[in-house]
Amino acid sequence: MINSTSSYFIFSTYLHVGTLRYLLFMLTAVIYMFILISNTSLIVVICMNRSLHEPMYVFLCSLFVNELYGSTGLFPFLLLQILSDVHTVSRPLCFLQIFCLYTYVNVEFCNLAVMSYDRYLAICCPLQYNTRMMVNKAVTFIIVLWVYSSVKLLVTMSLTIRLPLCGNVLDSLYCNNYLIVKLACSDTTVNNIYGLFGVLITVLVPLLPILFSYTKILQVCFSGSKQTRQKAVSTCDPHLVSLLNFSFGCLFEIMQSRFDMSTFPSELRILLSLYFLIMQPLLNPLMFGLQMSTIRNAWRLVVCAQTSQGF
Repeated sequence: MINSTSSYFIFSTYLHVGTLRYLLFMLTAVIYMFILISNTSLIVVICMNRSLHEPMYVFLCSLFVNELYGSTGLFPFLLLQILSDVHTVSRPLCFLQIFCLYTYVNVEFCNLAVMSYDRYLAICCPLQYNTRMMVNKAVTFIIVLWVYSSVKLLVTMSLTIRLPLCGNVLDSLYCNNYLIVKLACSDTTVNNIYGLFGVLITVLVPLLPILFSYTKILQVCFSGSKQTRQKAVSTCDPHLVSLLNFSFGCLFEIMQSRFDMSTFPSELRILLSLYFLIMQPLLNPLMFGLQMSTIRNAWRLVVCAQTSQGF
């Protein structure tokens, strides 16, 4: 038994790969740098180009900021662990990482939900769009979803921090709230009930506006003109791909933390546990940056302006 005053957690999932860890470190560092550069570049493009100061691009900017936030909650920690011989983390840093990663997930789902509502207004109510979705309303939505996600996680963490623990070994690559709750010596009924409630809220709160929005968009697509369908596809495709990709990654992580997945190969479990934290920040700037012509054109203008200033 480990005393509840233990000041650190041990990660048991890291594999001993010898000198191969230096290659893994380089690959992970390259991925992190690409995420930083791609997402930051798109944020700069949106902020510098006045033609992109519209609700849809404000939501995209928030999405890219969240990718930077979530990646920074994982990658620096992961890089240190890859090079380390002893895979431990202090309790305060572990709870800080839980706060960062869990708020990242909540903000991501809520941001995608608000974006689906924005697309519904643009496609189904084009004449009322400018009055029903203005930039100041978009900013209000973003502030509310960030505050909501932060408060929700503060409640979760306050319930976990109070628990006395009978162990300090986590079967994970990074800190996971439910795995810490499983180490508790005391009754965790309240944590389990609130945890399930939290998962349902995290899924249902964004899911309802997403289902409503896409039901209405599909109705317009089937009854509208070819031009309407093309507009819907061009603006909704990146959003749907992003949503489905993130949902798949989160679903596996929830299943892995709450059910016995030992029958799966350890390498596969490691890759899938990192999937939603790596693929989403990589995919979003590529999907929205390459698929949306307005962002591509704005990016060219920024590059050309910087190049001409250089000469």
